Amino acid sequence: MLAVHFDEPGGPETLYLKEVARPSPGEGEVLLKVAASALNRADLLQRQGQYAPPPGTSSILGLEAAGHVAELGPGCQGHWKPGDSAMALLPGGGQAQYVTVPEGLLMPVPAGLSLPQAAAIPEAWLTAFQLLHFVGNVQAGDSVLIHAGSSGVGTAAIQLSWMAGALPLVTAGSQLKLQMAAKLGAAAGFNYKEEDFSEAILKFTKGAGVNLILDCIGGSYWEKNVNCLAPDGRWVLYGLMGGGDITGPLFSKLLFKRGSLITSLLRSRDKKYKQMLVKAFTEQALPHFSSEAPQRLLPVLDRVFPVTEIQDAHAYMESNRNVGKIVLELPQ
Repeated sequence: MLAVHFDEPGGPETLYLKEVARPSPGEGEVLLKVAASALNRADLLQRQGQYAPPPGTSSILGLEAAGHVAELGPGCQGHWKPGDSAMALLPGGGQAQYVTVPEGLLMPVPAGLSLPQAAAIPEAWLTAFQLLHFVGNVQAGDSVLIHAGSSGVGTAAIQLSWMAGALPLVTAGSQLKLQMAAKLGAAAGFNYKEEDFSEAILKFTKGAGVNLILDCIGGSYWEKNVNCLAPDGRWVLYGLMGGGDITGPLFSKLLFKRGSLITSLLRSRDKKYKQMLVKAFTEQALPHFSSEAPQRLLPVLDRVFPVTEIQDAHAYMESNRNVGKIVLELPQ
């Protein structure tokens, strides 16, 4: 099969397609013939040599995929049959023509969605769902600050916040991105390049601050995050796009607010946790992707690249121009 490959860590130019052995499904696994796989920041970090895949997992890039069941391994429970359309959360391996998936990490493709749309759901939406419900304990009436509001996780978190009865607020770096966030339901948006978002949020909330922050930025935002966090608020850190180092009185400021700083990564979680997350998401959120749902959830796609243009796709993500997900289509 063909798979995205790189020989040495580096820039997008190191990526190419390589013929590799097709995997075989093991005990309780399903072989998925991949039609589409979405790009994530983790793929860029892995290509740069900064984010190794978890031990024992595929070194091929790709944390989510959609396609058709090709083969069932021994011990499968009979929930799937060859030819079924499915989407999957993966620790790696999605940017290839085939990938093996534990049966419990597969989800049905919602009716009315294309496979490229479905490929944009697992990693981003499960991350957002986990951050809000499993980690951030979102409550109806909470105000939720979502950084990178036009990203895959951001666009998912806006919609899921509304569904939970919370008020989503976002930061982004352009008017176009803020407009997209508003269309998805963001109650307010703040351009971090043009204003101090923490002061703007305090003004918007009449000094109350926000109850929950979903933060993929880290170091460069710490002071503003604490500044606009409500007393007893929760700050969930799940990425370090703004660096991992801080200088200043973080602990004293956070202590003064009685704030909680919680960190979370999804890729390195064990299979049992991921299966529990997939089950909860499938039951609580997936029905809302149906075109007949009264409060419909929708994955936001920015661009679809053929996987032969993998270098261009990585360069495009690194330019931070995308609004929503970048998806790769695999040759069938």
